[in-house]
Amino acid sequence: MLRAPFPWLPALDALFPELLWLLCVALMAGVVDAAVGGGGLVQLPGLFTALPQQSPAALLGTNKFSAMFGTATACWRYARTVRFPWTPVLLAAATAFVFSFLGATAVTLLPRDLVRPLILGLLIAMLAYTLIRKDFGALHRPRTLGRADLAIALAMGAAIGFYDGLFGPGTGSFLIFLFIRFFGLDFLRASAASKVVNLATNLAALSFFVPAGHVLLAFAVPMAAANVLGAVIGTRLALRGGTPVIRKLFVALVVVLIAKMGWDTFAGA
Repeated sequence: MLRAPFPWLPALDALFPELLWLLCVALMAGVVDAAVGGGGLVQLPGLFTALPQQSPAALLGTNKFSAMFGTATACWRYARTVRFPWTPVLLAAATAFVFSFLGATAVTLLPRDLVRPLILGLLIAMLAYTLIRKDFGALHRPRTLGRADLAIALAMGAAIGFYDGLFGPGTGSFLIFLFIRFFGLDFLRASAASKVVNLATNLAALSFFVPAGHVLLAFAVPMAAANVLGAVIGTRLALRGGTPVIRKLFVALVVVLIAKMGWDTFAGA
């Protein structure tokens, strides 16, 4: 039996075929997340399916560890190519980091069954608004930012960060929508800006999961590599297709989120 030289890595034959499946899942999640967000919709169910014997906290931590590297890669690639207003994005990222950690600590205080109907309603309203306004996110309309805009960025980061730490699904979609609605970005720039905030929330979550030992490194490290490759493919797809492609992917992702949230809410999952 072949043993790995690292104490945290078990025998290689004990990781397959789960690891092979999870590498494919992480690759696909990286592509989706880099283009329009929502990689957790792919990766988290994959982890729960492949490793049902593990604790939910360990699977959540493994997901965040892998996603962080993919998000960082997408963030770096977008920052080199796409221009967007850094001041409100960094302010939102700062408050998102703090409130994501607070949201994670509040998980046990607020039942998720109370959160689902509210988020479902917000997703439906967001989809309707996007479909009704055909020009929504189609054009980049930069404007001079005032104190009110910076306050909006801080509040937006706090709300989204707390939600991501507490619940999570649809965080990237909400960020894209809000950056378009309040800062006049198009879908491409909003997607790029959302990666900066998402990176902050992932780091905040990992500041809890890693010290607590809730990361399965034997799976998380190779999954992170696959997630990075997916992020490279996803950003290339987004940059080549531009706003029209991202808008279509955004609408498709929100429809999937509504379907999943509706099922979880009314089926009592």
